[in-house]
Amino acid sequence: MPTHRDIAMCRCECAAGAAGSEADMPWGLIALALGGFGIGLTEFGIVGLLPDIAAGFGVSEGAAGLLVSGYALSVAVGALMLTVAVTRFDRKHVLLWLMVLFIAGNLISAVAPSYGIMLVGRVIAALCHGAFFSVGAVVAADLVEERKKAGAISLMFAGLTVANVLGVPAGTFLGQAAGWRSTFWAITVIGVIALIGIALLVRPATTTGASSTNIRSELRVATRPQVLASAMVSVLAFGGLVGAFTYIAFTLTNITGFAESNVPWLLLLFGVGSFIGNLVGGKVADRALDRSLIAILTGLTVVLIAFALAAAVPIVVVILILLLGIIGFAAAPGLQLRIMSLAGSAPTLASGMNIAALNIGNALGAWISGMVISTALGFTGPLWTGAAFAGLGLVVLLGTLAQSKSQGQRQQQASAVEVLQ
Repeated sequence: MPTHRDIAMCRCECAAGAAGSEADMPWGLIALALGGFGIGLTEFGIVGLLPDIAAGFGVSEGAAGLLVSGYALSVAVGALMLTVAVTRFDRKHVLLWLMVLFIAGNLISAVAPSYGIMLVGRVIAALCHGAFFSVGAVVAADLVEERKKAGAISLMFAGLTVANVLGVPAGTFLGQAAGWRSTFWAITVIGVIALIGIALLVRPATTTGASSTNIRSELRVATRPQVLASAMVSVLAFGGLVGAFTYIAFTLTNITGFAESNVPWLLLLFGVGSFIGNLVGGKVADRALDRSLIAILTGLTVVLIAFALAAAVPIVVVILILLLGIIGFAAAPGLQLRIMSLAGSAPTLASGMNIAALNIGNALGAWISGMVISTALGFTGPLWTGAAFAGLGLVVLLGTLAQSKSQGQRQQQASAVEVLQ
């Protein structure tokens, strides 16, 4: 008599793939996306509240800024160190505990009696951020069949891109209306809902991390040249995108001539583009992973160059901001899937490496672009810097693909020689 597991496997092969029935698949992904939304809101929702927080704790603007920059650094640390620590455990259980960590961090921020305690809460929540997306990307890909993996990853990341669009205005509006602590209370509630959703809707892993791999094998995978090269592509791609975007308000007001009151709407347009690009990027990566990444990085380079050249033309800038969001974020699902596929049977740490690489790229791009502003390039400097980053990322990608193809040909030749002998 067939067991429940046999029936589930039959459904997997005949219907929606690894998650079971078609009805099961999207709900599990939606639960992950909700977690991603809450985490993204934690990262971005505080930006518009920094003046209120600084005044409330009696600290300088620079100290308040550490609540953002310290968060980003902790994301990169958590994406690697915490991911390594949890790789041996069941991934669903890991996600649940990470959400508990996320809830605790935001709860601490909501009730923090001092700036120092607030910073501790931010660090705790940030440690969850990197590991959640590292493990969540593997879980999302495991919920679906092979040809839909990038799409599943993009759906999970959709929560983050929605937070990009809504995080700052929603967090700022709530904080100004009911006090900045109310924003963190709201994020805490979102975390609780996501925790319940993941517990109920994400199926348990068929194998634990310990049974399929171990920390040593994960670390060995992380040293593979192809994995490292793929991580470098992520650093350069998002370093270019975020480096240009970080200072885009200065470009819009000082070069294009937009009034400051128009900037939020233009940023919202970028956010809408990022949401579209993330979903489209998942679909095209499922169809042709490497070719889609080549096209996206080429497009990103071209858009940034065009932006720098036409920064004084308002109508062109409006179009290019939308394209920048679409093309820039279209790379995210493919980059995540590529490094996971290169890792083979040990994808968890590789996934974490890519999350860390994206955040390192964010910090590096913003830092270098900030220095370039003081040169003769002025407020178009970040756009030129972003184009250089994206172009270099394309070169690295083409180089690693050529090397992989050459290695494959040599292996085929060696196999042919063995057959003849």
